Amino acid sequence: MTAEVLVEKKKLAKPPLEIHHLGDRVLRQPAKRVAKVDAEIKQVIREMLQTMYSADGIGLAAPQVAVHKQIIVVDVEPDEAVKPPLILINPTIIKSSRDNSVTQEGCLSIPGVYLDVKRPSEVEVSYKDETGRPQRLTANGLLACCIQHEIDHLNGVLFVDRVENALLLDQELKKHGFSSRAVQTVAS
Repeated sequence: MTAEVLVEKKKLAKPPLEIHHLGDRVLRQPAKRVAKVDAEIKQVIREMLQTMYSADGIGLAAPQVAVHKQIIVVDVEPDEAVKPPLILINPTIIKSSRDNSVTQEGCLSIPGVYLDVKRPSEVEVSYKDETGRPQRLTANGLLACCIQHEIDHLNGVLFVDRVENALLLDQELKKHGFSSRAVQTVAS
């Protein structure tokens, strides 16, 4: 990660961006591709990282903070100060494994709700990094899950849309003050 977007991995009393919650239409709008990685995009990345760390998250997609650009930030090791976060601009999954994993997922846009989601165990992703250079990455485990979760956000899809146990989903959403009417089921 370049020094231009480097941020300290710490909680801020007042994060720079507001995270939108389930039911907000802004989460359902597909994000637009980033044409050029410029100073404005780097500032958005910095603010997204600060907001993610402040909310104790491990991933954040630009649409969650009402920025309709294909940018995601991921850090599955937020306690490791020396490990830089991953910044993916215009990410595309180019290959997915046939094997699936079921992982309990949560989302900064749906606080308190944690449910099982089935996704491919491994993905290969092409993207641009924070300098605008094309990159490729093969991810598995938590990183693969997190990348797929955040890429879904870029397409207006939330993890609750992929939960197969409708009864448990409804119970959990109600318990945390969300409406299951905000869920838009997608086939896995």
